[in-house]
Amino acid sequence: MSVDELEKERAPRPAGIGLVGWLRWGWRTLTSMKTALILLFLFALASVPGSLLPQRGVEPGKVATLYQESPALAEWYDRFQLFDVFTSVWFAAIYLLLFTSLIGCVLPRTATYVRELRRKPPAAPRNLARLPQSASFPGELTVDQAARRLRKLRFRVETGDGWVSAEKGYLRETGNLLFHISLLGLLIAVGFGSLYGYRGNVLVSEGDGFANTVAAYDRFIPGQQVSAESLEPFSFELTDFMATYQVEGDKRGQEVDYSAFLKVNDSPTAPVRDYELKVNEPLEVNGTQTYLLGHGYAPVFKVTDGKGQVAFEGPVPCLIEDKPSLTSGCVVKVPDARPSQLGFLLRFLPTSARASDGSGFGSAFPGALQPEVQVLGAFSGDFGVRSGKPQSVYELAPPEVMKKLTPLVMGTAVPEPLAVGESLDLPGDAGKLEFVAVKEWMTLQVAYDPGRVPALVAAALATVSIALSLMIRRRRVWVRVKDGTVEVGGLTRTEGSAAGFAEEFEDIVKALQAAGDKDER
Repeated sequence: MSVDELEKERAPRPAGIGLVGWLRWGWRTLTSMKTALILLFLFALASVPGSLLPQRGVEPGKVATLYQESPALAEWYDRFQLFDVFTSVWFAAIYLLLFTSLIGCVLPRTATYVRELRRKPPAAPRNLARLPQSASFPGELTVDQAARRLRKLRFRVETGDGWVSAEKGYLRETGNLLFHISLLGLLIAVGFGSLYGYRGNVLVSEGDGFANTVAAYDRFIPGQQVSAESLEPFSFELTDFMATYQVEGDKRGQEVDYSAFLKVNDSPTAPVRDYELKVNEPLEVNGTQTYLLGHGYAPVFKVTDGKGQVAFEGPVPCLIEDKPSLTSGCVVKVPDARPSQLGFLLRFLPTSARASDGSGFGSAFPGALQPEVQVLGAFSGDFGVRSGKPQSVYELAPPEVMKKLTPLVMGTAVPEPLAVGESLDLPGDAGKLEFVAVKEWMTLQVAYDPGRVPALVAAALATVSIALSLMIRRRRVWVRVKDGTVEVGGLTRTEGSAAGFAEEFEDIVKALQAAGDKDER
């Protein structure tokens, strides 16, 4: 080993930055403006799937339809929490990182801004002719006259021995700081709404009512600080639902409008009031908003069992299978039928019409002009509704249970569609199914978000502040008065705004010349 190699071997190796150094580096990186902008972009990008894909909290029916049409794809969506974007782990992580980054940006910028406000404009340079904007003219302008004129032009002014220093454009930095504070306020409002707000989905048929209690919801998503007592105690009854459709032309069958007519009680002791609920016109009761999401049909059936007793009677909400025609699938389960439970698979046709090739029936129009019901299958047996395992009301029975059921009507035994008032007698005196009437259902989202108004205020403030930051430029002007000559110099502290400042500087020089031509005192 040579002497040089031995010297290098004995030389002390540089020490690492250590844990504290890595923590300091991580904090500086996280709170840098570049990181904040990247996180803000990711926050906006992460919201895109919530707009493109149906969300369980808003459109549970569409999520279920996607599972039926593409179960493998829906399973992957669910693994990445794309059906619950705004409550997902990865969305919360971006939210918290952005929140931390903005705090780290706002605090030092606020301290810098306060120091800038307290700092006086700097003294005038010796040679104003070297500045980007400069001019000189003969005149008897005094320092006091120049200072008064610049104050009228909304400059902050400092005077000295034969010179005036003026600065303007502090609102640019104010807008910049307010923009960051607004973003921080927006995140706080969203977080506050998530903690103390709630939302839920419910399906209501004509003639039925709804009371704002946890048990009444089909799906309820509360914030961490929400309890059953937090819900606003209002209720309503759906007295009528009216939908109108295009009847002619290429867009025949397209929805024109639909409304739900409600009888509302704002509280248990409040008088009843009428309200027409429409899309984008929610019912609001003390900050709780009820939105109309969708609608469909709920035909009314009556089932008589084998012993002649009415085992079921009421509306059955049907899931839409074909949106243009509102052809819908219905499931009727009658666990109280005797001597055996009964179940029916049905298809509701709002405007029933036979196919042109005579192969079957379909619906020619979404309105209920000629409503009929197809009986696709009737079964008897134990449907497992009392087993303790949860079942969907839109599914007759799980596959393993369906194998054990006895088919009563299937295949070629399926009769002609039933019109209102008609009935189907089941073989073996097992019972009877009667199509009684047609009602409609609506799906609602009830939401309470206490952070909604603060978020709106923060968003509006962010818009105004970013406009201030982009439109206002920071500039300085100096005036020297000596031996009957007035020298004026100026520069802008905002990059890229020199051209606009040149015109303003000319106006300032003209104003100073005018001030020297007459005594403003």
